[in-house]
Amino acid sequence: MQKKQINSNRNDRVASKVQTLVAEILRDNYAEEPLIAGVSLVGAVAHGGLQFVKLFFVARSNDVAAVQKKLDAETRAIRFELARRMNQKYVPEIKFAYDDTMERAARIDELLDKLQGE
Repeated sequence: MQKKQINSNRNDRVASKVQTLVAEILRDNYAEEPLIAGVSLVGAVAHGGLQFVKLFFVARSNDVAAVQKKLDAETRAIRFELARRMNQKYVPEIKFAYDDTMERAARIDELLDKLQGE
């Protein structure tokens, strides 16, 4: 008997749908919050049999820890609103994670420039 494989395409679709809806929620409900208003969602990954979605964000604010803390504090309210907007039986748990790709890329460029200068 073969083990049933999880359709990763479905994972991608659900993650994308959650990302879009949460971005709309942040835009609609948190425009007056200065820390959250500067947040952009740049990616999403669904895992755990679609029970969890990790949302990656970047922020205009330099205080990423404060933004992360504010998003964590609002996660329950955001998920409640997500449940209202989603057309699914189950709404996945969401977690916000800072996307540091730009900082890492800048650091790599800096190191490469330093090597070329030698």
